[in-house]
Formats: sequence, C-alpha cells, structure tokens
Amino acid sequence: MKRFVRLRKIISLCLAAFVLALAAGESAYASELPYDSYNYDYREYIHFTPAPYVPAGTVKGTDLTWNGEPIGRFVTPQDLCKDANGSIYIADTGNNRIVVLDRNMTKVLNVITTFDNNGTEDSFKQPYGVAVSEKNLIYVADSQNNRVVVLSQDGKLVQIVANPQSESLEEGYVFVPLKVVVDYADRVYVIAQNMFEGIMVFESNGTFSSFFGTIEVEISLWEKFWKRLASKEERAKQALFIPTEFTGIDIDPDGFVYASNIDPKGVQGVRRLNPRGEDVIKKGENKNVGGDLWTGGTTEYAGPSQFTDVVYRGNGIYSCLDRKRGRIFTYDHEGNLLYIFGGLGTQVGTFSMPVAVEDIGGMLVVLDATRGEIILFSETEYGRLINEAVSLRYDGDEAEAVALWQRVLELDENNELANTGIGKAYLTAGDYVQAMKYLKLGMSRDHYSVAYRRYRNAMLTQNASYFLTGILLLIVAVTVVKKIRKKKKGGALDA
Repeated sequence: MKRFVRLRKIISLCLAAFVLALAAGESAYASELPYDSYNYDYREYIHFTPAPYVPAGTVKGTDLTWNGEPIGRFVTPQDLCKDANGSIYIADTGNNRIVVLDRNMTKVLNVITTFDNNGTEDSFKQPYGVAVSEKNLIYVADSQNNRVVVLSQDGKLVQIVANPQSESLEEGYVFVPLKVVVDYADRVYVIAQNMFEGIMVFESNGTFSSFFGTIEVEISLWEKFWKRLASKEERAKQALFIPTEFTGIDIDPDGFVYASNIDPKGVQGVRRLNPRGEDVIKKGENKNVGGDLWTGGTTEYAGPSQFTDVVYRGNGIYSCLDRKRGRIFTYDHEGNLLYIFGGLGTQVGTFSMPVAVEDIGGMLVVLDATRGEIILFSETEYGRLINEAVSLRYDGDEAEAVALWQRVLELDENNELANTGIGKAYLTAGDYVQAMKYLKLGMSRDHYSVAYRRYRNAMLTQNASYFLTGILLLIVAVTVVKKIRKKKKGGALDA
C-alpha cells in the first residue's frame, strides 16, 4: 500500500512538472511576441488564442535603391495597394511621390515624382491615396492639388479628375481626395475631406455622378431639442465637430465596396456596399463589426475602436485596421470575428501610427506613417487553418472544412467558431445529435435551434408507427373499460 502511495506521488509530481514545462513553453512563446492575440467569446469575455500572424520583418525606404541611388526614407506615407501582378504601390505623401516595389518588396520598380501634363512638367502635392485598376492604371489621390491623377504603368498621364460639378455640392466646395478605388467599369470611388454625404462617385470620363453609401446620422432627442434652440452660428459650429464619415476603402471582384468608418458607438466600423450603395454587411450573432468592445476610463485606449482602413482578402474574408489600439480585426462573410492581433509600441511588430493594411501573397502588411515603414506579418498554422476553413465554408464545402476545424480545436480548444463549423457540417450531413453537441459548444443558438427542430421531426417521423399504435391501443383500452363499466352498472340495476 505504501509503495502504491509513493508511486502515485511520483506520478503526480511528474505530471505537475510536465504541465509547468508546457506552461513555461507557452509563456516563452507568448513573450516572443510584442502583442496579445485574442477573440471574444459568446459572453463577450476576452479569450486569448494562439497568434494567427507573427512579425516577419519591415521594409524601409532607406534600405531600397533606384537606379543605383538610395530612395531615402518614406515620409508620412498614407496608403499602399497592390496590382494584379502583386507589385506594391506606396503613396509616399511627405515626399510627394509614388514608389512602386516588386511583390517581394525588395526591389524598386519605379519612383514617380513628375509626369508630363500637356507639355508641362507636373508633380504631386501630398498624394494621400493610391489604387490600381484592372487595366493597370494608377489612380493617385493628389490631395493638395485637389485632384485624382490617372497614370499608365510607365508614368504617363491618362486623365485628371478634378473640380467636380453638381447641384448637390455646396457652393465653394473644395475637392480634397484622400482615398480612391476603381471598379470593373472604371468608376472611381473617392473618400474626400469634409465630405459627409458619402463616398463620391465619378464616371470613367471623370464627371461626378453621385454620392455613394451615405451613412444616416442618428440624432438624439436632446440634440434635436438643442438644435431648435441654437442660433444659426451655433449650428454652424456644431457641424465642424462631425467626424469624417469614411476612412478607408477597398473593392472586391464583384464590385462590392468595403468602407471603414469611425463609429462613435463602436458597433459598426465597416460597411459592405452593393452597387446601389446599400449596406449589406452581415454582423454575426453578436451584431458587432466594430472591433474591440467599448473600453471605459480616461486613457488613450478608452472608447471604441477607430477603423482607419479595410482590405478585402477574398472568399468573404476582410481585415480592418484599428488606429487607436494598433490592432487588426479579421471577419468572415457571415460577420464572425475570426482573430485579433497587433498593438501599439516600439518593438518590432508593433505600430506607432498605422494608416493602411493590405494582403500581399498571404501576408498581411501594415503601413506606419510615423515610422515611415511597412511592417510584415506572416500567417501561422493557426491563422492558416482558420483562413482555409472559412474559405472552404464560403465555397459551400462544410464537410471538407471539418478536419481543419478539428485541428484548430487542438490548438485552441475553446474556439467557438471551430465548434460551430463542425456542428454545421454535421447539420448538413443529417447527424443532428452530433450537430447539437458541437453547436452548443460553439454557442450558436440559431443553428442549434435548427438542429434541434430537425432532430425532433426526425424522431417523430421514425417513431410515427409506434405513436399511432400506442394511440390506437389507448383508444381500444378506453373503449373496453367503458363497456365493462356499463355492463357492471346494468347488472347491478337488474339485481
């Protein structure tokens, strides 16, 4: 007996040592990263997760050369994008130029500072945004020159979009473009400074056509009351405090526009706009696509997230960049929050002033305006598994995604999305018992209700004959009992 107790103690000590070793390993791994990776569970509690992406290096202008000469550091760059070949375009705002890099971001392909404008040398003045069309035309939001400049790949002027004219524009309106994208029909979508009516849309010939995706401002009863009492001058002052509605923009191959915005409530920081300008984004079960949950207090992190840019990554996946906390939030086509990572700081992999995000060959890259550099992030196994599983589900291959979700659960046993994904696959396959098990773990109330109803209906169908037989026997039994009682009653009367 004593030997058994001693052996049990030894085993317990070994197990404890093993657990501590694992914990130390996890702590060591976590300490290598300058930020936390996490998500929110159904109860809106923070759930720490493995890192979906890890720092993979930086790209600085000081490390690059053009025609044998260093191009120098990027100065307050504000935007970047890629073309169909993977080449990278940087709006190097403070240097008044567009820098073009190869897909590996190690070689400079072009530096555009000037261009010929009808025989006159022209140049940029604080180019704030850049985009490349399907026809490989470069669109530059030349903000302080009050125009959008359209160039060919070799830097030749194709078109200038400027001085929009419309009765819907206020008299004396000054066009200051900040961000730009182009759809398959060469329509140009522009986020402009001090433009609260929505995104400006220009036809392929450069004429202004309409506003797009206008956000209706919700006014409280108190604000309405105060507005009635305020003078004309006071109402004019109030308008100055209205934030810029949209901050970043991207477009998917089907022509849906993704636009980030500053939401004071922290509920919806991104919109998915159909060709009619209607927001058709899905918000998931928690009805929130606004980044972090509201943080109280008076620190610089207090309040909601502030999305400054958005990138569509394919298969319904899109990522939003939070400038307040320096984090990247990634969602799927159903509005589920997939993962969160990033942070502000001075370490490699953190940001000082993040302004733009892009997906380049499976890597996520962030442009930092203050540091004047591009920070690269490569996907981990955890991030890859989630991305691939969501992509399969987007294509309708729920069953194919099961193995990926199961591996996700091995890395993150509390991942509700993985449990839901497996549960939905069982639901599609008709295994309602297993479906209910995983959907309950995934806290997916809607799909669990569907699984339960189908299970109940299946049970009723399978056992219908037994139910009918039971009912028939009950009827017969009641009838027989009634007859017996009637006979007994009649016999008693005769006596």
